[in-house]
This record gives sequence, structure tokens and C-alpha cells, in this order.
Amino acid sequence: MSHRKTLLAASIIAGLCIYNAAQAQDAPAGQADVKELDAVSVTGIRMSLAKSLDTKRNADAVVDAITAEDIGKFPSTNVAEAMSTIPGVTIDRRFGQGERVSIDGTDPSLNLTFLDGHPVAQTAWLFGEQSSRGFDYTLLAPEILGRLEVFKSPEARLPEGSIGGTVVMHTRQPLDLDANTVSGSVGMTYNDQAGKGKPNASVLYSWKNPDQTFGVAVSGSHYEEQVDRQGMEIFRYSPVSKFAGNPRVAGLIAGGYVRPTDQLPDSLSTAWFQQHRKRDSATVNLQFKPSDALELDLRGLYVKEDFANFNQSMITRIGGTLNSFTDLSANSSGLAYAGHSCGNEDPDCADPALTQFQSQARESTVTTKGLDLQGSYRGNYWGLTAQAGVSKAEDGNNSQAYIQPVYHGGYTWNASTGPVYDDPAAYRDPANWVTQGNLFGSYSKIPASAKDTYGQVDFSKDFSGVFNQLRAGVRYARHNESHAQYVYNSGSTGTLADVGGIGYADILNGPAFAGYSEDAANHLYASADAIRDWILGSALNYDKPDPATFLNNTWSLEQTSKAAYVQLDYASDNLHGNIGLRYVRTDIAGTGYTVAGEPMLPAPAGWLRTEKQTYNQLLPSFNLVYDAGSDVVLRLAGAKVMAWAPYNQLVHNTFLNDAGLTGSGGNARLDPYESYNFNFSAEWYFADQAMLAGSVFFKRVLNYISTDARTERQFNPLYDTDPGTYQDQFAGKQGNCDAQGFCDFSVQRPYNGGAGTIKGFTVNYQQPFGDSGFGLNANYTFADGQSHDGKDLPYTSRHGLNISPYFERGPLSARLTYGWRSHYLAGGYVAGAAPASVDDYTELDGSLGWTFNDHFSLSLEAMNLLNEKYLQYLGEKQFVAGKYETGRRYMATLHFKF
Repeated sequence: MSHRKTLLAASIIAGLCIYNAAQAQDAPAGQADVKELDAVSVTGIRMSLAKSLDTKRNADAVVDAITAEDIGKFPSTNVAEAMSTIPGVTIDRRFGQGERVSIDGTDPSLNLTFLDGHPVAQTAWLFGEQSSRGFDYTLLAPEILGRLEVFKSPEARLPEGSIGGTVVMHTRQPLDLDANTVSGSVGMTYNDQAGKGKPNASVLYSWKNPDQTFGVAVSGSHYEEQVDRQGMEIFRYSPVSKFAGNPRVAGLIAGGYVRPTDQLPDSLSTAWFQQHRKRDSATVNLQFKPSDALELDLRGLYVKEDFANFNQSMITRIGGTLNSFTDLSANSSGLAYAGHSCGNEDPDCADPALTQFQSQARESTVTTKGLDLQGSYRGNYWGLTAQAGVSKAEDGNNSQAYIQPVYHGGYTWNASTGPVYDDPAAYRDPANWVTQGNLFGSYSKIPASAKDTYGQVDFSKDFSGVFNQLRAGVRYARHNESHAQYVYNSGSTGTLADVGGIGYADILNGPAFAGYSEDAANHLYASADAIRDWILGSALNYDKPDPATFLNNTWSLEQTSKAAYVQLDYASDNLHGNIGLRYVRTDIAGTGYTVAGEPMLPAPAGWLRTEKQTYNQLLPSFNLVYDAGSDVVLRLAGAKVMAWAPYNQLVHNTFLNDAGLTGSGGNARLDPYESYNFNFSAEWYFADQAMLAGSVFFKRVLNYISTDARTERQFNPLYDTDPGTYQDQFAGKQGNCDAQGFCDFSVQRPYNGGAGTIKGFTVNYQQPFGDSGFGLNANYTFADGQSHDGKDLPYTSRHGLNISPYFERGPLSARLTYGWRSHYLAGGYVAGAAPASVDDYTELDGSLGWTFNDHFSLSLEAMNLLNEKYLQYLGEKQFVAGKYETGRRYMATLHFKF
């Protein structure tokens, strides 16, 4: 890490030196050059950075900002990626793209995001994934935004619900644009790992009347991108002692070749995720301002996203057959890293090895709609605003066609390079992949929806003197969430050859997988269309969904918040800020099934239960800003804040991984997060468009909800749906499973935890270097998040670094963005898996732009130039949970404006 800190320090020192040298030039000539540069920079990178600095400098709270020009000038495909250069902001890139953001070391679910002051409903698109409060920034087209602010210290007027920060996004307003403005873009994205390019286009039209009292802005955009993630996964590790019933394993333990405590990977999986993402969005913004006193705004949002994807995994089930082991090897640090399992080509093999071919052809169409009305009236020394609206997201097409044929050939395996099969020709023959038990596949549906309904009224009164404004207001917000899951098991049997669409995967070609075995990287492949046709054409009984899956994953929740606040703003010659108090009452009603005994449908009376909770909280806050002179601004802020766990965690539900005997679920007895937050910052605006700033943050979290794995006795649906597998793999062998279908599952659930702390600091430097055309934006963040028992808090990277040099002169602009974050704890990679750590991640992006004239410009962007691997591990790096590559991404875009 020291070289990265040194790099940041050197960048800042070099920048200051270049600036001082520029200032030492001959005054008349220098002034002329500066004036010429100002004329060029008013629409470019420097202007966007200057606007962001103005927002930060004049704010009453600790705020960072980016503008629409920022989003267009950064190499990024969405808002999250543009936000990554804000100090204290880090993003997770599980599929290569930036999706959800962490602010000052907090979990993305503990931040709030608003669009024009209102929430935007969301629902999960990935099959099996639950909804999260963290905002998915891939939802919004960047073209609709005018600016974005990140409040790192709260004000009483801001809605409650955030521990890390509140992101406020603003759309473009028609009265701020010229009449008959037409702007937009056409372009293409390309992923080199997928080898495919996809088109994109956007357009915005804005009109206003000559009196500038009424305006309309409408926008539409179409975005496509090919996502390609290739990698390997290990679902869990088990001690070698678990397999000591195998005489060969017992002999290896007795001979000292392996230890009972050595950890053995239960499986090695080669995984290939492919997705053609599509997003169509439209907005309409009506603005009516008949006088300086009155303004009305009506906004509409429509987004339709097609998230169809295909995920296929070749899973070498090392721990799936107890008596197949013939050899094991372990290292000195506790990993059983290699071995051999016999197969059906060996006549002496009593328990042939097991390999599963899991393929999921998935559909998902998420539709998001919103309508928001806002009005304001400004009288003499007083003002009144009101806002109301509704936002709804729905995915009624989240479905999966799934097959799981098996092969019983033997193999030699290594955790670092994958399996090598004893009979490669038999391994590659689709006729040898057969039905397991009586289950070849299934069809599943997960309908889900989310809806936000809200209303707010704010009043302000101006005064003369130090205390210059009193604000007060009330807010009502209701969130409804629903989720269900239906699994219909196929009655058809056969082989992979019967499915058709057979080819061979050619994956794991990147540098992260050098040396991987041919059998892991180049194996059988069945097309998504063939799988879907096979499953939908099989004997599916839509009148009889799997009972356990339905009961465990069907739930609904309603959360209602009623809030009131009062805030007093003050200002003197060199002092300004605010002090306030917010009161909120939250009512939560979660409805889910509590299963007693073997699951059945229809469910007996009493299994469906609604649990209700009510909480009342007072949330004080203050912000103090002191202008110390010499362009130095000091800020001090403190507040009590609160947040809630994700919606699905507040309801009793259970998602089980039947084959892995793991699971995850909710807890209807969760209390809210509560935290005392403090911020201090010092900002030195030492030159025009330049700043050097440092900040310190401290969060004392009183109830940090922890996720722990505990053993629960659960019914295993394989007992009914796949009795052959249940008998071969579980009954009397693993998981303490009994003859009635009940097993010991390791189930991850959230629980009310003890206190935790998140503390750290940021350093931020920004400066154009005289009239050279060069400039630099750089920041470093240190964050330390610890629970009361010394465990790391999720999504907290101790170190984060961003360095973004740029050049802009005449028609040419260029920018490099280097981002690095150290390892952090994240959620499990499969349902019920233990939380895994994500290794250090480096992102290097670049952009090049050329302005032809006032109407046309061209931009070229390249992202993930290093083709960085995304590595997850359990505790220590040798215990790999998942390792992926997503490829480099390129964009070419022609922009127009009239």
C-alpha cells in the first residue's frame, strides 16, 4: 500500500509545483493565456470540476458533487462508475460494471438515493437474489441527470435511513435549457471477452415559451451491453474428517498424509455467465413558473430493462460421493488441495464420482414507472413546498429453465487448475450425461414487485440576523415489497444428447486462469434456447409447485414511515450552518410462512403469519461551517442517524441450496441500525478551480446487524423431487439427514448485533495546471470498520485510491482514471454461502474526446484496461470462493447538440 500513498503524495506535490511555476511566468502574457483558456474550458472538463467545487464550497453540510459534464467526461457507462472518483466512494464490480456504491466505508444498503427528492423503486433481476435497499445505478441513463450531490453529513430536512451518506440526483430542467434544444448521442459498446458489440442511442428535446414560464423536456434512451463473466467457484470447504468413513481417507489420515482438520473443497465449478443487457428509458419533465413566487413541476419516469442471462457451470462434486476418494494431498497451511476420485470406468469403484452439469437459461424483465408532482410558493420572507408521487418496479418475468444431468467418470483434481478426467472422450460425450434420480431439470418463476408512495410538505420562514431561516416539514412514505417463488419439476428423463444444441465452451483464457486444465476450460455446452425448449416441452405440472420452495420464499412486507422535522439555518460573515431535529415513527408488517413439519400445499392454517414492529426515534443533527480566510473552509458536523436492514431480511423467509445444505433467510425481529456520526473537514481553495482538502469521519453504530450461520433442521426438497440424489448423497452420509427428508442446514440469517465503529479519513486534491491544458483530480480514503468483537464490517475497504489526470485544450480532451480499493468483506456468492472477502481490485479506464464544432463531438472510452480479476475468498486467500474475469469494455459515441 505504501507505493500507492506515495503516488498520491507525489501527484499532489507535483501539481502544486507546476501551478507555482505557471504563476511565476510573465504577468501580461500569462493573463492573456489564462483568458484564452477560460474561453475554451467553459464547456469542458474544467468547467464541470469548477461547478462541483462551487457546490462543495457553498454547502452547509459535508457535500461532494458531480455534474452532467462530469458523467459525460469520465470513462463510464453509468452513474456509479462516474461517482467512483468522489473521495470516500467505492463501488463493487461483481459483473464488471459498477452497480452499488459504498460511502465512507458503509454497506451499500445503508445509503439512500433520491431522484429529484423522491425514491425510485427497485426489484432484483438476478434469479435467486433478494431485494436490497442499496440503489442499483445501472437503472438510470446518465443522460437524464443534470447534477448529483453526495451528502456525507445529514441535515434534519433530509429523509432518514442512511448511515453512510445520501445521494441526491437532479434531472435536467427545461427552463434552464435553451428553447428547442436537441441533444443526444449514438454509439456502440464492445466487450472483448464476449467478442460482441451492442448499439446505444439517446436523445433529449427541451422547449420553453418566449416568456420562459412554461417548459417541457422529454428524453429517451436505448442502451445495450454484452456481459461475459468467466471463472471458477468453490461452494464451500469441509474438514477431511467428514470423509473419514472412506477407508482410503482414514488410511491417509492415519499415515499423516492429511490431517482431519485440513479443509477440502466440496466442489470445483467452472462458471460462465452471459448476458445481453438492454435498457429502454423515457422521461418527461413539465415545468410551470408563471412568476418568481410560484413553480410547479410534473415528472414522469419509465424504464424497461431486459436482463435475460445464461449461466452454466461444470461442477466437479469432490465431496458428493463419500467412497470415491482414492487419494488426497494437503499443504502445510491446512488446504487439501488435490486428489483423485474413481469413476464408473473402474470396475472396482463402489461409489463412482459425481460431476454435475448445471445450466440455467433465465428471463428477467424489470419495468420501473414513476410519477412525481412538486410545487413551491415563495412569499415575502416565507416559502412553502409540497411533493407527492409514486414509484413502482415489477419483474413478473423472472424465470429459469434449469437442467442438471450428471456424469460418473473418475478424475484427478487440483484446486488451482481444476479437474482432469480419467476418460476425456467419455467426459465429452453428451450421451454419458444422464438423469440423476428422477430429476433432469425444472422450471422456476420468481415474481417480485416493489412500490414507494410518498408525500412531503415543507415550510420555511426567513429572518434577519444570524439565524436567518427556520425550516419545518412533515413526510409520509410507504414501501410495499412482495416476493414469491414457484418451482415446477420436470417429469422427463434423458441425456444431454437429447437436449441438443451441443457445443464446447471455450473459456478461462485470461491471465487469471493460466495453467487451468483443458477439461475445466473446454467442456460440453448446451445452448440456452435448447435448454429452454427442452424444459418447457417436458412434463411440467403447473398445478403442483414444489411446496418447500414456495413456502420458504413467498413473503410480503409493508414499511410505513411518518416523520417531522425542524431545522434552523444560521449565517454570519464567516460562519454558517444549521441545527435541527427529526422525529420518525416506523411501522413494519412482514408476512411469511412458518413451516411446521413437512412442507405441503395448500399450507395449513396458522403457517402464514404477519409480524408487526413499531419504532420511534429522535434524530438530532448540526452542521457548522467556518470560513477561516485565505480561502480555507472548516466544517464540523454531528448527527444521530438510523437505517434499516434490506426488506427481505425483515421477514421470516428461507432460501435453501438443497445440494449444498446451506441457506439464507430473514429475521422478523431485527431492530434498526442506529449510529452517532461525526465529520470534520478542512478545505483549501488555493487557486481558481483548485482545492486541497482533508476530512475525518467517525460512526459509532449502536446496533450493527450481523449475519451468522447457524444449524437449522430443514426439509430437503430433494427428498421428494430427486430421491435418487437424496439417497446417494445425503441419507446417512452428509448433513445428519434422516429417512424423512430432514437435514442439518447451515443457514445464514441476520441477527441484532452489538456496537461497531467505522472511522477513517480522506484526502482530496484537484487542480488545473495553469494554461498547459493538463490537470489532476486525486483522492485517497482510509476506512476502518470493526464490530464489537473485532470482525470486519461488510464492504469496508481500508484503503481506496483514485488518480485521474486529464488534458483539455482546443478540440481535444483526454482522461485517465486509475482506481484501486483494498480487500473487503462482501456477501456470499451463492445462496446461503458464508460471506466472502473480495481481494484488492484495480480499475484503469481511459477516454479520448474530439469536438468538431458546436454541434458534434466524438468520445472513445476504454474500461478495465487491465482486465482485472475479481477474486473472492473465505478467510485466507488460499481458500478461494470465486475467481472471475469480465473482459475489457470499449465505447465509441457520437454526441450532437442543436
